[in-house]
Amino acid sequence: MADTDFDYDLFVIGTGPGGEGAAMQARKGGLRVGIAERYRQIGGGCTHWGTIPSKALRYTITNTMNVLKNPVFRELGIHASPTMEQLRRGTAEIIAKQVTMRQSFYDRNNVPIYFGHARFIDEHTVEIENGETIRSKAFVISTGARPYRPPEVDFDHPRIFDSDTILGLAEKPSSITIYGAGVVGTEYASMFRNIGVKINLVNTRGKLLEFLDDEIVDALSYHLRDQGVVIRHNETFERIEGQDDGVVLHLQSGKQIKTDVLLWANGRTGNTDDLGLENIGLVPNSRGQLDVDDQFQTAKEHIYAVGDVIGYPSLASAAYTQGRAAGMHVLGRKDGNLRVNDLPTGIYTSPEISSVGQTERELTEACVPYEVGQSQFKSLARAQIMGTTVGMLKILFHRDTLKILGVHCFGANASEIVHIGQAVMDSKDLNLEYFIETTFNYPTMAEAYRVAALNGYNRLF
Repeated sequence: MADTDFDYDLFVIGTGPGGEGAAMQARKGGLRVGIAERYRQIGGGCTHWGTIPSKALRYTITNTMNVLKNPVFRELGIHASPTMEQLRRGTAEIIAKQVTMRQSFYDRNNVPIYFGHARFIDEHTVEIENGETIRSKAFVISTGARPYRPPEVDFDHPRIFDSDTILGLAEKPSSITIYGAGVVGTEYASMFRNIGVKINLVNTRGKLLEFLDDEIVDALSYHLRDQGVVIRHNETFERIEGQDDGVVLHLQSGKQIKTDVLLWANGRTGNTDDLGLENIGLVPNSRGQLDVDDQFQTAKEHIYAVGDVIGYPSLASAAYTQGRAAGMHVLGRKDGNLRVNDLPTGIYTSPEISSVGQTERELTEACVPYEVGQSQFKSLARAQIMGTTVGMLKILFHRDTLKILGVHCFGANASEIVHIGQAVMDSKDLNLEYFIETTFNYPTMAEAYRVAALNGYNRLF
């Protein structure tokens, strides 16, 4: 077909990070691009009920509690217990700023936004819910995901929440059961424990966050328990009983856990409902996710899918990079020049966890001769000054070439610190010696790299 038979070269469904990345990349490359958004504002779940609001609340909680625990304020007789409404107060303003900023991207680049649910009519046509039809040569599906809701759990009960609804909690409960100890579950466990809520963290597996480095996982588990979080491993729910004064979680092991509220944080489902996929021959898997190849193409080569709708790693940062990669592929750039597989993990527990590259477990299984360099935050002057001495930086490097193989960090500002190691790991010319030879500002948290590098280098002799 001729280009004149199409309204757009690329049409994107969903304005979250993945959709934005695809739309902007394709538009910068000169393509005609349009985008659809079914919510009343752009930004997707990341902006409105996921990453941004939860991290904004976490930041407020952390800062507020640090102030209230400060000995100076205690000496002044200042004792306060902020309400959930007070803690959430700045979140709406941050979301509004994000929406305004992202709207400007589309405006400046002349990318029209169609508000309303989009549904495929055929392989090159979608219909917006207002009845308007749009034809495009290619599509990117970036519809995100939502919390998995088992039919036997009553999410209409006022004391039963999922990760999309927990941020609307009217009052601070005295106790919470969190079912599911993945990234979402552990982040909320940290967050609510920091404001004095009693936490039962129920894990369906044998360890927390098994994809992380074992030593980092052990440190997180110890720290959570040290804060008073009760962690229960290898448990599976039998039923959830909502009551007037609380929620009882009945476990298959026979245990019964009653708390004021329950947060269901076990699994997510891709938003592929009513997309008209049956009209184009695409079938999502049992989790509602779409399968894609290395170029993010579905079984239909002109239809791409990126972000949470394709599953792992389900990170906003990854979704944006995937969207850009899909946009580049539509433009004909197929050299894989984006680092779509070199993704850092950022987990916003208290303190943070971040890692990039391989773990010790993976290197051992692959029989790679590696060595470890460590730095404990308690020995860093900057950490002592800030009162954030819990944590460590761990560098994994090849014994022979000294190339960086993995960086794992647990502690304050971990999600920022990790990028220094990521840059060196990705470099063709740099290795462990870079950290030994480089002068770091003092006192800084980044100085941990020099300490860890020297620690590891000394193990070689």
